[in-house]
Amino acid sequence: MTMTSPFDFDLVVKNGFIVTASDTVRADIGVKDGKVVLLMADIPVPADCEVIDAEGGFVTPGLIDSHVHIAQSAAKSLGAKSADNWTTASQSAVAGGCTTVIAFAVQNRGTSMQSAVDAYHDLATNNAVCDYSFHVIVTDPSEEQMHTELPKLIEQGITSVKIYSTYPALKLSDEEILNTFYAARQYGVTVMVHAENSDMIAWMTRDLAERGMTEPWHHGTSRPPIIESEATNRVLALSELMDCPVLFVHVSAPDAFKVIREAQTRLMSVFAETCPHYLLLTAQEMKAPGFEGAKACCAPPLRENPEDRERVWENTVNGTVTVVSSDHAPTKYYDEFGKQLGLTKNPSKNPRGDFRYIPNGLPGVETRGPLMWSEGVCKGRMSPNKFVELNCTNAAKLYGMYPQKGTIQPGSDADFVVWRSPSARKTSKVTVKNLHSACDYTPFEGHDIEDWPVLTILRGKVIYDGKTNEVVAEPGYGAFLKRGKSSLQGPRNKWLSEWRPKYMDEQAKVNGA
Repeated sequence: MTMTSPFDFDLVVKNGFIVTASDTVRADIGVKDGKVVLLMADIPVPADCEVIDAEGGFVTPGLIDSHVHIAQSAAKSLGAKSADNWTTASQSAVAGGCTTVIAFAVQNRGTSMQSAVDAYHDLATNNAVCDYSFHVIVTDPSEEQMHTELPKLIEQGITSVKIYSTYPALKLSDEEILNTFYAARQYGVTVMVHAENSDMIAWMTRDLAERGMTEPWHHGTSRPPIIESEATNRVLALSELMDCPVLFVHVSAPDAFKVIREAQTRLMSVFAETCPHYLLLTAQEMKAPGFEGAKACCAPPLRENPEDRERVWENTVNGTVTVVSSDHAPTKYYDEFGKQLGLTKNPSKNPRGDFRYIPNGLPGVETRGPLMWSEGVCKGRMSPNKFVELNCTNAAKLYGMYPQKGTIQPGSDADFVVWRSPSARKTSKVTVKNLHSACDYTPFEGHDIEDWPVLTILRGKVIYDGKTNEVVAEPGYGAFLKRGKSSLQGPRNKWLSEWRPKYMDEQAKVNGA
């Protein structure tokens, strides 16, 4: 009902339970110029103000997917192509309740990080539906890149990098990892690590191929859990030596979680990310008939033992995991530049294909939020507040966007997802025909969903209507986010010997110590 009001709002969201990482409260939300300005019970609605009735449902912050690959192929050397561009990927994101994504700008060896960022700006500008930013994948941590270009990128709002301990085109040596950690600690940059032992994978892959064991499921055979846990433990040692905070991405192996948990118990600044596919799928997916198992090939691989999946749930809920992301890395299945490369580039002529040539990665930016809400909140594995912590707030804090993003409070962006009340939930099944990605399959086909977002709202504007399953924002509505530094735990200033970084001595002199 419209009435005389002392307030000036563009939008009021009424009759909802506001969920943050700490609280759930029945209140209305007043929005002006894309920002939250008031949280209050029964806000009087001014004339000419849009009203959204949450109908007793939950209102969470807009979800943040801090690990997506957009217009970037994980197997470019094979000729693979990403299924999504910035428009289709961001449309898919918002249809799953995601209002912010952080994608990867890849530095090719011998080139600059700045050129990589510029290229990704060209791809994203005027094409994204949701807000976005970039991490830089570092492949060449030279003195010039780490100490001249990196500070300039920070000024531009790029405050995170990713490094790999595997893949020939991407992997860094231990010395290069130390160089990266050294600079990251100095400048306050968040470091993400894909931790797998490259030499172990290469040896196992070569031996399997010599035996003709190239079917899709042998992708998992070539990468047993110890390959992830060894690399995690080694990178943790490098991190501790350099006193540099580190985030391990897409963690799946129980022993990797174990060493991360032990490091956290010792108060190291160590963070972990996992993904819905490690919570919900197993390696059995790679044994689907014919070549269908290629749809489930990702790295680290889905794990064989269902008990491993339960360990992922435990570590997700008990606080070891900091963020849940999708690792959206889509290549089409029915495409000569997609998963079919595992059949066409097939030296052994194995009728079920060759896992060495299957592009790694799964689509998932649209299904992440609904699956985590369904399997986590609706089925009682986690509270709505824990869901917000894992899918919104911690990502905003870790990547320097909080409190602009990741929460609902005065001054924050008016990014919301409206979910139904428990009594009004509508169960459905995941099916690729209802998704908005350009990818032609989903690994979660047929999976039960207890609820899907009713509305996705970005900066006070409805951008997805769940009742019609329609993305209603135009490409270009999404804006680039200039991020600050992480507000989560930083360096401890605890050292393993008398050695200290040179820049600490220089800073001490400046401060007169």
